[in-house]
Amino acid sequence: MTGQLHRAVSPADVPPLLHRGGDVRVLLGPKTVGSTSGFLGVLALAPGERVTEHYHPYSDEYLYVVAGEVELDLDGVPHRLTADQAMLVPLGVRHRVRNTSAAPARLVFHLCPLAPRPELGHVDTEPTP
Repeated sequence: MTGQLHRAVSPADVPPLLHRGGDVRVLLGPKTVGSTSGFLGVLALAPGERVTEHYHPYSDEYLYVVAGEVELDLDGVPHRLTADQAMLVPLGVRHRVRNTSAAPARLVFHLCPLAPRPELGHVDTEPTP
């Protein structure tokens, strides 16, 4: 028997976070399933879209490209990622994700460990769109 915390969550079940660029949706996190060690979500980027540069002072971020291709800038150095490739963004590394292709891109991301409080988990280093 499973409890309330054991449930499938789809992108349609959670509101989009649009303020940093792209369509970011946290699927499995403290608010959705009560997770205590990290969170997982999806990112959709239309051609030309980007997520603004930021860093995580408490968390590593794991990125996996499901579809399309993106440029992942790590401390200002671009890295091209295509479908079925993954990359680690270590704690404290400035990064942004850009869709420089003509097709939509979809990524899965996971961050862990959690910051002590949600507002401490993300530091913007450039203006948001």
